[in-house]
Amino acid sequence: MITLNVGCSGTVNWIQAKTNLLPRFPSGARYLIGVSGGRDSVVLLDALVDLDYRKLIVCHFDHQLRGRSSRADARFVEKLAAKYDVDLEIGSADVRAVANHRKMSIETAAREVRYSFFAKMAKQRRCQTIFLAHHADDLVETFLINLFRGAGLTGLAAMREVSMRRIEDVDLTIVRPLLGVWRDEIDRYVRQHRLKFREDASNKNLAPLRNRFRRRVIPYLEKTLGRKIRPSILRAATIAAEEEAWIDSMAKHPDAKNRRLSVEKLRSLPTALQRRVIMAWLRGQSIADVGFDLIERVRSLLDPKIAKINLPRDRHARRRAGKIFIE
Repeated sequence: MITLNVGCSGTVNWIQAKTNLLPRFPSGARYLIGVSGGRDSVVLLDALVDLDYRKLIVCHFDHQLRGRSSRADARFVEKLAAKYDVDLEIGSADVRAVANHRKMSIETAAREVRYSFFAKMAKQRRCQTIFLAHHADDLVETFLINLFRGAGLTGLAAMREVSMRRIEDVDLTIVRPLLGVWRDEIDRYVRQHRLKFREDASNKNLAPLRNRFRRRVIPYLEKTLGRKIRPSILRAATIAAEEEAWIDSMAKHPDAKNRRLSVEKLRSLPTALQRRVIMAWLRGQSIADVGFDLIERVRSLLDPKIAKINLPRDRHARRRAGKIFIE
């Protein structure tokens, strides 16, 4: 559960004052940590090292979107890893080319190739857990973006302190210790510890949807309503995440981990649980961008008149002999 209404604490146990999460992840174990070089990930790295997490493996991914700046980010992170005396892994890909080839947005392509890199490092390093530096403002923005997209409870609870993500054949545990921490608290930590970081100029670009929410939509809503809305949205997102976790525990279905879904068993479930099982099944088959429309297309295979539907990347889901499978 995310700790709400927290203030700025002492510097030694700063993250520990914000969450009861870290005792579940002993400091003596090995963990991956995603570090872009920006202030959030630099703060997370500094705070974890301060808490005696010495077996961290810094993972930096160069998206090749900002030319010299991207290469400078990688060099900065390399020096940062040396400073803290932790291991380093650097990956890269031409994200723009990937987006064009797969016919998806830059943001989606960047996320896919970055997480694919994390999964590769998890397998290579035999370490299935990664720390990421998403914070409370990120959670609020994600909640609003998904709300306006018409997401259900799953989308509204998309960012959790601990979540599992299956990428190819790797089950990656994602841990977000800063999810109850606000951006201005991170800024104060940076000033107190005199930390250096890389400023991403693209954060000021209003083309990406997230930046428009951050710089335009949320300030407009706060001005219109005459009050701060972020704490209320964080509370709603926290409740959604807790209820989502409970529903997930209730919706365990043996077919979700199989390559084939039983039509008969799926039909016997309430509609809400059908969607949950299909979502888990699609993710288990490494299908990207599993959303409501895609889940409903697969659910349409329960109709005897429909035997085949399209999936992303020229794949298909088909019903035959009472089973739904992907080809």
